[in-house]
Amino acid sequence: MKLNKITSFIGGTALGCLVAFTPVLTAQAASVVGVPSDMVDLTYAAENTVNSVVFIKVTMAGKQQQVEYYSPFDDFFGDFFGFGNGQRRKQQVETPKRKASGSGVIISSDGYIVTNNHVVEGADEINVKLNDKREFKGRIIGTDKNTDLALIKVEAEGLPAIPIGDSDKLKLGEWVLAVGNPFNLTSTVTAGIVSAKSRSLYANSVESFIQTDAAINAGNSGGALVNAKGELVGINAMLYSQTGSFSGYGFAIPTTIMNKVVDDLKKYGTVQRALLGISGTDLTKYIDEQKDKGKDDSDLDFGTNDGVIVLEVPVEGAAADAGLEEKDVITAIDGKTVHSMAEMQEILATHRPGDKVTVTYLRNKKTYSKQITLRNIQGTTENVSDIDPMSLGVALKPLTAEQKRELALSNGLLVISVKDGKMKQAGVTTGIIILEVNDKKMNTPDDFDEVVKAANNSKDPVLWIKAKNQAGQYKSFTVDLSTDAKK
Repeated sequence: MKLNKITSFIGGTALGCLVAFTPVLTAQAASVVGVPSDMVDLTYAAENTVNSVVFIKVTMAGKQQQVEYYSPFDDFFGDFFGFGNGQRRKQQVETPKRKASGSGVIISSDGYIVTNNHVVEGADEINVKLNDKREFKGRIIGTDKNTDLALIKVEAEGLPAIPIGDSDKLKLGEWVLAVGNPFNLTSTVTAGIVSAKSRSLYANSVESFIQTDAAINAGNSGGALVNAKGELVGINAMLYSQTGSFSGYGFAIPTTIMNKVVDDLKKYGTVQRALLGISGTDLTKYIDEQKDKGKDDSDLDFGTNDGVIVLEVPVEGAAADAGLEEKDVITAIDGKTVHSMAEMQEILATHRPGDKVTVTYLRNKKTYSKQITLRNIQGTTENVSDIDPMSLGVALKPLTAEQKRELALSNGLLVISVKDGKMKQAGVTTGIIILEVNDKKMNTPDDFDEVVKAANNSKDPVLWIKAKNQAGQYKSFTVDLSTDAKK
């Protein structure tokens, strides 16, 4: 099935629903073949879950942004007055205040709430409204773009936390409820079944979605997917649609991934991602692609049609050190069968750098097993610390229009204060104008913060700074964000 459109946002109290399952077989025959003959009552799950799902309203303040514009009058008057000549100009504008909404799930009585990253991304203010109409201010504990999850907190006690279930135990065809606030209709419950597991949509770098036909629409983002017991088994994140509204399937992030992300954000402020050190794809997908290119079946006999084929093994990665090679087919991790890349990602997402896993793979149709120590993105077995850009020791201010004119610059951040920290150690002083960091132009302090956080969670945690002094001379600085030598 080709996905024509994926909408990455799914942002009257329902007392419950009753779903009748009518077996085709007689009760006696059903008991023989293991088919349930009882009705599936979802009212308990619905009535209890709505109290644990919150309505999140987000406000994003207007921000200064540099835009290019073209004036048609320049074509007429440019030559006469000696300016313009039909060229594009740059202008500093302020974007309007924006508002958005979505859902969240209370996971602890002391106010921790899980939602989607895209619900709160860029938020300057977060308001959380409970099903009993109480409202609280929310603050972000941490976010993770790779899984599209975020953890926020409200200052309250005794909140109705949802029981967290094991998404691994979900079965195809099992009844589930999607609970959220679609189209600002708070506390809405829809029912469906688990249509598929370990689904990959190539929307996030780490994903293994639960697919369901329970209706999910805009506003459901961050809401709960629960089983018939009322246990949380997933966080609703996406819908498949050609119209932007529900037309068949929704997708939820399983609790196996959510639990690890939440735990990391609480402990470290950032997710500790454990990497095997390979790039690969589903073996079935690879075989189909190769057949389309005219490859002979005899060249595509790996001894199995299931698993993840290794396409690349970086020299300095964990897998390379363990001896894995291109065209190996990974079939299991720690004895758990791996059918697809999504399944492998879901297993690895429960681990941290330094954990050891046993990888089973086929090479030339022979089975091998190796123990591999997982590493972080920087190639070490250490936990990656979150970094506060303020800890670097500089205060920054955007250049005014007058300063840009005087210095003949189109962008830049003025260093207005320097204290002890990595920036001072690198030679940055008051009055320096930072033009670019890691090839990104600097216009606002937010630009600098984003680059710092991205670099800190990259393979090379370094800031490459291009700058100018007040006399117009170019300067360059290198800031190493790592705290420990690589191991």
